Amino acid sequence: MPRPAAEAAVGVTLGVEEEFHLVDPETFALSGNPDLDAALRAGTAGQHLKSEITTSQLETATGVCTTLAQLRAELVATRAEAAGAAARAGLAVLAASTHPFDSWRGQQVTPAARYEAMVRRWGGLALQQDICGCHVHVGVPDLQTAVAVMDRARPYLPVLLAMTGSSPFHDGIDTGYDSFRTLHWSRWPNAGPPELLGDAARFRELVDGLVAAGVIADGSHLYWDVRPSARLPTLEFRLGDVCTSLDDAVLHAALVRSLVRVLAGRAQRGEPFPDPRPELLRAARWRAARDGLGGALFDPARGVLVGARAAVRGLLTELDEDLRAHGEQEEVAELVGRLWRRGTSAARQRRVWRRTGDARAVAAALVREGGG
Repeated sequence: MPRPAAEAAVGVTLGVEEEFHLVDPETFALSGNPDLDAALRAGTAGQHLKSEITTSQLETATGVCTTLAQLRAELVATRAEAAGAAARAGLAVLAASTHPFDSWRGQQVTPAARYEAMVRRWGGLALQQDICGCHVHVGVPDLQTAVAVMDRARPYLPVLLAMTGSSPFHDGIDTGYDSFRTLHWSRWPNAGPPELLGDAARFRELVDGLVAAGVIADGSHLYWDVRPSARLPTLEFRLGDVCTSLDDAVLHAALVRSLVRVLAGRAQRGEPFPDPRPELLRAARWRAARDGLGGALFDPARGVLVGARAAVRGLLTELDEDLRAHGEQEEVAELVGRLWRRGTSAARQRRVWRRTGDARAVAAALVREGGG
């Protein structure tokens, strides 16, 4: 029996946006370049490059992809494009969610209307925005489907986060977290795991209320861990740290897309799903940000601690049938194996730090590994 059109359209396409730090290639300190900044704002620095809130950051965006092989090729190309644009400006690209030693205090806000409005609205929160993220877009047919998947995805977000941690250092110190970026984001009134919405009408009502309250200007300023895109027919997962390793970026996107396909199918069949308390979702998010894959994760649906390996195995078990049906199971299994063998970016950064005691050595390793 052919699948209904709405189900068939879910997850056919995906794309990834990655944010990177710009650094001096010798000192590895955060740095910008006026010519590069102007080119990024004008859209002339590269086909897949955009400016970010500070002049020492940039963002890349892949094209619309349908296969993991295509996504990998696009990520290779966009990272190379970013590295090339940076090199022409005398800079390098650092692929991690926080910088190993530099501070927000020396960065400059990009002189563009959107970012200047963000500073007026959010003040110090915007001025201290020295973190980078990885955003995965998965195609969905309509807002109703996006909300249904988003409601069901919330308990799975912590394990996905734990697999991407790349921000152990912030403002020159070891924070004790694999993903300090997650804690940094948590200060914002429009960030974190979304609460249960139920349907598209409720989502629109919520956005209208947040606009009326002055918290956001429009839906593009929802910085939830997962949200319906304000400009694309996609569900956007924003929880991940920047993956230093390209393999980890492909893995994160593959797991996110498979999860969307699985949860959309469950929603269409009307299957029940857990609705953990918001406090438990935040606790699970905090635990994943702190321990990454190095300890136990909190399962907010069951209210128990689960070893990280067991949590990842549990996710893969739920996605196994879907991954096999789409010919992706073997690649995902291989990528997970590589992640276990080398550890998260946060774990690798700490290994460099313990070996050298030199934060610049950590930054240099991130530049090399990230393709910058």
